Amino acid sequence: MSADPVAVGLVRDRLARDPGDLTPHRVAEALRTAGRPVGDATVLEVYETLRRDVVGAGPLEPLLRLPDVTDVLVNGAGPVYLDRGRGLEETDVRLADEDAVRRLAQRLAGAGGRRLDDAAPFVDLRLADGTRFHAVLSPLARPGTLISLRVPRRRGFTLAELLAAGFLNERSEALVRAVVESRLAFLVSGGTGTGKTTLLAALLAAVAPQERLVVVEDSSELRPEHPHVVGLEARPANVEGSGRVDVRTLVRQALRMRPDRLVVGEVRGAEVVDLLAALNTGHEGGCGTLHANSAADVPARVEALALAAGLGRAATHSQLASAVDVVLHLARGRDGARRLAEVAVPLRGADGLVTMETAVAVDATGSARAGPAWERLAEVLVARAA
Repeated sequence: MSADPVAVGLVRDRLARDPGDLTPHRVAEALRTAGRPVGDATVLEVYETLRRDVVGAGPLEPLLRLPDVTDVLVNGAGPVYLDRGRGLEETDVRLADEDAVRRLAQRLAGAGGRRLDDAAPFVDLRLADGTRFHAVLSPLARPGTLISLRVPRRRGFTLAELLAAGFLNERSEALVRAVVESRLAFLVSGGTGTGKTTLLAALLAAVAPQERLVVVEDSSELRPEHPHVVGLEARPANVEGSGRVDVRTLVRQALRMRPDRLVVGEVRGAEVVDLLAALNTGHEGGCGTLHANSAADVPARVEALALAAGLGRAATHSQLASAVDVVLHLARGRDGARRLAEVAVPLRGADGLVTMETAVAVDATGSARAGPAWERLAEVLVARAA
């Protein structure tokens, strides 16, 4: 069902001048006033088009409800794309023009209580159904207004499901399960879309049910299947510029909530200092995710974040060496398949700086091999399990 865009525009303008509920009767009246055909089919097409514009995610709503969809992407006017874990796919849904894209982006921002206009041309928020919404208006964005929707999974994967999907192999599944059971502190690293949140949620689901998980996130995405998990979510400033609560503040609050495990959904700023401090003061089994191109890049990434928060290089590496036991690095192949690619442990050199040493490496075929740090990791796991 595709309505004439000219008729839709005329009806929209008419209804905007005379506010009220959107009904087929009012659509018919607006068409009649504009001198357009008023057949039942025309009225229904225009009504459904306008209704999609004001309900949920509008024309994107059906795509968000498709099985296995993780992302829906709008690159200005034209076709909409989605990702179901196999790379980007073009859909049959099209947005007619830049005005339609901009209008949709502004309505979604408004639904989340945020402003999106030329004075505030980008926004990042979580919608009421848990979908993460990000938009950048044109002309900052090319080829037009950009909309990115990250769809939360209705329930988290289990480690067994990740094994069956090829995300893990038998050896790596047993290893990450042992990391959780031994209460090692770990970071899940990887690039965007590699499945960091997916793996972390599965690992948290494997935590003993009598333990209390306190999860701190910038935008709530983690959905671990665990009987005792509570969450804190950061809050941006309102339209007046006040009311902001950042992740670092929430990490400090979480430490007062008797966490058995402190979880930072994504370490991306000054909160890294408080997380490292917490893991160095008796909070075993803490964890988080971190953007990094490889496990070897994790120390540099942590150093950069800590430096911005005022912690010096030597102190950062000292804290990192004592706080983090394991790094689980994820990769995504050219075919879109995601997998655990490396398990590494921190090694502090004579100069005090930390480097990551491979304990297990997994190639694109799923074949695993032990690295130089395997024996050291095995010893830690045995010692913690005792």
